[in-house]
Amino acid sequence: MNKIVVIMDLQTRKIEFIQEFLKLQSEELIAQFENLLKVETQKKLKPMSVHELNSRIDQSEEDFKNGKFKTTAELLSKYK
Repeated sequence: MNKIVVIMDLQTRKIEFIQEFLKLQSEELIAQFENLLKVETQKKLKPMSVHELNSRIDQSEEDFKNGKFKTTAELLSKYK
């Protein structure tokens, strides 16, 4: 018996996952997915040192002074 192997790219897998997720009716199952996502996301987050935080603040202030920023309206228009 021959097996057909379907290889999907990541974008297609995400879309299919979301479509199936939207069909869920169980609040408990949705909560489990929320918890899993939260745990996995937090694993990848690394706290910044005070030095890193201050460097980012300094860079942000410099960018603002030099006009390197977008307004909220500009950002929202991008996603409409």
